[in-house]
Amino acid sequence: MPSSAPVLVSIHMPKTAGLSFRAALEQHYGAGFAPDYADYPLASPLPQRHAAALEFSLAAEPSAYRQVGCIHGHFLPIKYLLLADYMECRFVTWLREPLQRLVSHYYYWQRSYDPAADDTSSLHRRVVEEAWTLEQFCLAPELRNVYSQFLWAFPLRALDFVGITEYFAEDLRDFSTQFLGINVEPQFANAAEVPAGPEQLRPRLRQQVREFHAQDLALYQWALQKREARRQALP
Repeated sequence: MPSSAPVLVSIHMPKTAGLSFRAALEQHYGAGFAPDYADYPLASPLPQRHAAALEFSLAAEPSAYRQVGCIHGHFLPIKYLLLADYMECRFVTWLREPLQRLVSHYYYWQRSYDPAADDTSSLHRRVVEEAWTLEQFCLAPELRNVYSQFLWAFPLRALDFVGITEYFAEDLRDFSTQFLGINVEPQFANAAEVPAGPEQLRPRLRQQVREFHAQDLALYQWALQKREARRQALP
């Protein structure tokens, strides 16, 4: 039977204000906050990352999470889905307009690259050291439909909350009121000094990128509709 204390499972999609959200969660959960950035799914081939997530899910012991209030990080959420059979889990994430996210991700990797860092992913190294252009980055198979890659085999109905990065302050207030019982003030971390958007892509390329990431664009539209329904249901 599920325990009475819910565990918040927060999926940090790259460049969706995940570090800002993490700051709010760390402050609220304190010692009960458990970061999970060990996987970084984009750094490993699909079969390998899928197998690792499923193996973890099958082997995870609910007793290991008795003192955990929140898990947050870069991981495939199916990794923790089976925990919901033994304890109450609430799955949350944030999405950002996909082209905006792509361009932001590209420039973030350019300015944050540290070749000496142990945690720099192999994909990050390739992008910088092979001098990928923005066009190469946006049309790279490894980075196609990032949201959908993270949500592989995970039922969308299991997402209890989907925040929209463009409405971060407003949605953080909605989230914190509903899930934390308080009104959390936003803390902005890791924001670019000069925001970079899809307007940097030529119109023809922009359309090509939109078609290449059609699955994530559809997912983002679904999230916007989910947000609208949530907002309409507020008292």
